Amino acid sequence: MKKPLLVFAFFLVSFQLVQANLTREIPKDEKKALLDLFKSTNGNHWKNKWNLKEPVSQWYGVKIDEGHVVELNLFANNLMGPLPKGLGRLQQLSTLNLAFNNITGELPSDITELSHLKVLKLEMNRVKGNLPENIGTMTSLVELTAFNNFFNGTIPEQIGEVKKLKILNLSSNNLSGRIPTSLGNLTELESLGLFENTLYGAIPSDIGNLVKLKELVLANNGLEGEIPKEIGQLASLKVFQIQNNKFNSFKSLKLMNTKEMLVFDYDRKEDIDKFKNINFSETRMADTKFEDVED
Repeated sequence: MKKPLLVFAFFLVSFQLVQANLTREIPKDEKKALLDLFKSTNGNHWKNKWNLKEPVSQWYGVKIDEGHVVELNLFANNLMGPLPKGLGRLQQLSTLNLAFNNITGELPSDITELSHLKVLKLEMNRVKGNLPENIGTMTSLVELTAFNNFFNGTIPEQIGEVKKLKILNLSSNNLSGRIPTSLGNLTELESLGLFENTLYGAIPSDIGNLVKLKELVLANNGLEGEIPKEIGQLASLKVFQIQNNKFNSFKSLKLMNTKEMLVFDYDRKEDIDKFKNINFSETRMADTKFEDVED
């Protein structure tokens, strides 16, 4: 009977060590960053409040690993007010989900110091101002969703340096200017949403480099000129929406393989017969406003 008892004791001690490792106190600067966020976004009115007398490991939406905050998920938690400076102190953060709240003001400049951040979700808030010019330093990002906010200015050319991006959704903002050619460097990209901004100019031919792209939503902008023939290279595309722009030629659409398309929306519906195997009854307007769900 001694052997089973020794095995049980071994696993018990191992479990306790793992638990202690996960919940040990975080550095003071990381705790200050969390407290500043709580204060700045009216934490006493959050749906799930933090009891500041409890250990940080017990605070709602906070995940700790090896003594550092690695995840902060406050999705739909009634955050109100601006994000504070100091979020950059959360150096080991890999997920920051602040979607579906009432966050206002501009992004703090040090948010780009989160070099380990893989997921940044800011959709359905009221954040304004420019996207960070040095966003290219966030090279670990895999997902950036910020639709339905009030971002303005141009899409930074540096976005092309975030080469691990798979999801980029900046729809329903006030972004202007041209689509940066550097987007063509994001060869891992699977979903690109720029719906409902005030973008103008031509679609850059570099978009044709995004061979893994499954969703391309550019509707409701001021884009113009011809559709680049390189669009025909997007063999993985399932959703393609470019309606409500100012294009003067759709000839290149004939080069697209639309047989497996789920959504195919553009303005010249009188040309339906020129395209093979498209079920236009399945098309819909691009509206990503309420597509997010809590992970």
